Amino acid sequence: MRSPATVACIQVEPVILDRDATIEKLGRLAAEAAGNGAQLLVFPEAFVPAYPSSVWARALAGWAQPGAKEAFAMLARESLEIPGDAADHLGGIAREHEVWLVTGVTERDPERPGTLYNTLLYHAPDGSLAQKHRKLVPTNHERLVWGQGDGEGLRAIETGLGRLGGLICWENYMPLARFALYESGVEIYVASTADDGDSWQSTLIHIAREARAFVVSPSHFQRASSYPDDFPLAGLLAENGSDLIGRGGSAILAPDGSYLAGPLYGEEGILYAQLDPERLDEERQRFDPAGHYHRPDVLGLRVSPNPGRVQTS
Repeated sequence: MRSPATVACIQVEPVILDRDATIEKLGRLAAEAAGNGAQLLVFPEAFVPAYPSSVWARALAGWAQPGAKEAFAMLARESLEIPGDAADHLGGIAREHEVWLVTGVTERDPERPGTLYNTLLYHAPDGSLAQKHRKLVPTNHERLVWGQGDGEGLRAIETGLGRLGGLICWENYMPLARFALYESGVEIYVASTADDGDSWQSTLIHIAREARAFVVSPSHFQRASSYPDDFPLAGLLAENGSDLIGRGGSAILAPDGSYLAGPLYGEEGILYAQLDPERLDEERQRFDPAGHYHRPDVLGLRVSPNPGRVQTS
């Protein structure tokens, strides 16, 4: 980073299981955030078309659970394909507002549409897709929804605002995945999540202090009452006992682990912070995980971006 940058960490509810309407909402929020001076906009894990909450996704484990197959099919139909019109629309939003846009999506590969992926998309201010990362290992009930990702995107990219990279939710507990970002010089670390537990905040503090980077962590916000009337597992939502099934916890942290904004719980909102590059220099004097506090002569990391990918002519 060479100059201060303003970021927006956006905690809002999608138009649940409606891809196009969610992207339209994202566009309105992008206009608001950009109008307030934000140059980097970050949306939560699986924001498009909605994070598959454990309240209902656990039903996918039942062979004969009524409505389970239909619920998964609804999620698949509303997922985003790359390349595809929905992804192009996200690029158009970034281009219109001249911002970096990081969006969590459920991705469907048009060449192999039988498997869904939990994916983080990075769109540049010119509208191009600068980076894509699929979550390496889905967590707990997520293994019933998403396939395993690969090493593509396990690096920070130069943005003009700073070196930007990130991981998705509990990938952030994978030490080698984090270190892959450290080795590529990450300065703005995205930790998009659906973890709304109190302990997630201690994770963010640790990452900021370990990375000596700014951390932007948008968390999912979701209410049972916002699901469409025809959702096949609506009965499980009613049994939950609470309308709030994703309470948020979004936050922006400095390289010393202190909070610049948030955490925000129980409501929608946009958190803003100005990131000062001097804070990076101040904190890295004592600790640089891939520099003067690293021993590459003793320890090393090998990343395979796309292991086993079939090459086609």
